Amino acid sequence: MTFTPHGKHLIAGEWVSTDAVFASEPAHGPAHDFSVGNVDLVERACTAAEDAFWSFGYSIRADRSAFLNAIADEIDARGDAITQIGSQETGLPEARLIGERGRTTGQLRLFASHISAGDYLDRRFDAALPDRAPLPRPDLRMIQRPIGPVAVFGASNFPLAFSTAGGDTAAALAAGCPVVVKGHSAHPGTGEIVAEAIHAAIQKCGLHGGVFSLIQGGKRDVGTALVQHPLIKAVGFTGSLAGGRALFDLCAQRPEPIPFFGELGSVNPMFILPNAGSNRGTDIAAGWAASLTMGAGQFCTNPGIAVVLADQADEFAAAAAQALEPTGAQTMLTDGIAAAYRDGRDRVAAGAGVRDVLTTTCDLRNATPYLFRVSGADWIDNHVLAEEVFGPLGLIVTVDSVDEMDAIARSLVGQLTCTIHMDDADATDARRLLPVLERKAGRVLANGFPTGVEVSDTMVHGGPYPASTNFGATSVGTLSIRRFLRPVCYQNIPADVLPDDLV
Repeated sequence: MTFTPHGKHLIAGEWVSTDAVFASEPAHGPAHDFSVGNVDLVERACTAAEDAFWSFGYSIRADRSAFLNAIADEIDARGDAITQIGSQETGLPEARLIGERGRTTGQLRLFASHISAGDYLDRRFDAALPDRAPLPRPDLRMIQRPIGPVAVFGASNFPLAFSTAGGDTAAALAAGCPVVVKGHSAHPGTGEIVAEAIHAAIQKCGLHGGVFSLIQGGKRDVGTALVQHPLIKAVGFTGSLAGGRALFDLCAQRPEPIPFFGELGSVNPMFILPNAGSNRGTDIAAGWAASLTMGAGQFCTNPGIAVVLADQADEFAAAAAQALEPTGAQTMLTDGIAAAYRDGRDRVAAGAGVRDVLTTTCDLRNATPYLFRVSGADWIDNHVLAEEVFGPLGLIVTVDSVDEMDAIARSLVGQLTCTIHMDDADATDARRLLPVLERKAGRVLANGFPTGVEVSDTMVHGGPYPASTNFGATSVGTLSIRRFLRPVCYQNIPADVLPDDLV
């Protein structure tokens, strides 16, 4: 199936264009023109979303569940075309995009099933105690209710799972919140065809067109107008620390501040404990190399740092370099991301005490792996070494003892993940590290690698700042729906007036 984008925005059920256009910059294949978003489109989309909320926000769970399943069906029906345009725009291999599409539709279907069960509503009931002394207790019922229209910013590195119909959109729709998506300019054609799928599902289910809108392109004023629009009640974002922090500040500066759920990246450190390093350090190094280069290192859970005992570091570094050397050049998502990767490489290489382990040559839109090592003391003294490099770059931090590992762990800023590699004999050291690491990360792993985030009830994809802007939330898994709900208590409300879910 061949797909040629029409380059329009989807606003409240209508495909519309503006006079200005921008050209896509595909990794391969033809470029296409897309209409440029503007502040007027933001106003129209947000107004329609608020109008849609009065029906969609009060719809029954069965209807929203059917809608989520319909979106998944429509995405699958366009599967070949999505793979074609997605590969052209991002340079990601077809197998990766097919897998990501499955993750996206699976997430929609999981959320559909989850809201059908109703447990996410956290329903609570305190029966009236009219004879209680000294004061009677009223009838009290509590339930989670949708907050209103939500703005979502598409991510560069996941054109499906974290973009137009990705986790933030799926969670908001499951909660009963209309969505306005600011599409990412790295993959506008992919965003368009997925928006077509959502539009078809809206029509199939007979919903208000304002339930979903997509605004393509646009300058910074479009994003600013979206997060500051008074009808928007929350924002979901996956991207850079600088971009996310700027939007976070705008949300906080509004006359009515709103929550900003930003997932901003992480270095995802691994700690190789003594016995694990001695018994299977080379195997861990090889696994690390595979995780480090997966998807050209363009994962927010990319494990960029390995903390290793100094007397095991030479063998570990040699094994990691040997595993990395055969890795060829991989196409990065955009020219800008590739340039930022090279800048990050240069920043790390210039750090005090940093030594090369493996250097390669990358240029234009291509990425090749780099590997460096540095002592724990130099790492702690140089904060830039703890900043994310988005791409296949690894840094080995050498320490003299588990005490120094503990010091490294305590010096960490917030992370999405932290990993302990351990054998049974390392249990005492692992128990020592675990309380530190759980304060630093939303997910702690043992004997694995953090790339690959399961979509499930128990997953937490978030962490203390700067990994995310809200440490109490997750952007992956069914708990993510709670971001777009708020508790409401109903006191002495008659049963025939209460929301259906409370009766």
